[in-house]
Amino acid sequence: MLANVLVKYFEAGGPVMWPILITAIVAVAVVGERSFWWFRESSRRDPETLEKLFGALEAGDFRQASQLSKDSPDPIIRMIWHGMNHYHSSLQGALQVAAGVELQKAGRFLTVMDTLVTLAPLLGLLGTVSGIFRTFLSIGSATVEGATGAITGGIGEALIATMCGLAIAIVALIPYNFFSRKLAQLQFELESAATNVEIMVTAAKQRGMDTMEFRREPTPAAR
Repeated sequence: MLANVLVKYFEAGGPVMWPILITAIVAVAVVGERSFWWFRESSRRDPETLEKLFGALEAGDFRQASQLSKDSPDPIIRMIWHGMNHYHSSLQGALQVAAGVELQKAGRFLTVMDTLVTLAPLLGLLGTVSGIFRTFLSIGSATVEGATGAITGGIGEALIATMCGLAIAIVALIPYNFFSRKLAQLQFELESAATNVEIMVTAAKQRGMDTMEFRREPTPAAR
């Protein structure tokens, strides 16, 4: 019964309902995929290992840090592991590349959602204009009774298309803002972790250099 009502209103909305339907299907698919992805990523976070990793870096134990970060599903730890493989050459560049990869994964389909939020009400507006346009075309060549039916059908088509377009935009806008906030939060965490890693590695290297210089100084005096 409900399906028949939906089909009836869909047909009454005019031909513009087909692109609106495609927009709705894409919106549902994208929201479902992103929701599953963020839920899976949230379950992969490992703050305990991250604390141990920072402790190893602060102590200058790069070997233990590499072992702790290897094969981790946590995106922040993955970034640090990628940087640890290049800390002798370009730590900052390696961390930036790894962070960019993680952000690209997290921001996937956000452009599509942004487009859907803008496109859906525009399609509804197009349905409104086409319905009113069809109404004016029918009024000139119809009798009084026929003109009344044409006006009712045209206005109904316009209202249905507008309502569906706005509904899709509203439903897609809420998860779009949520996913954008999650992406911004992940970016902040990646940048903070990368900065901490750079500071710790630099401090550990300086402590190592100071130790070497301290050991070399007594040699001339001993001679």
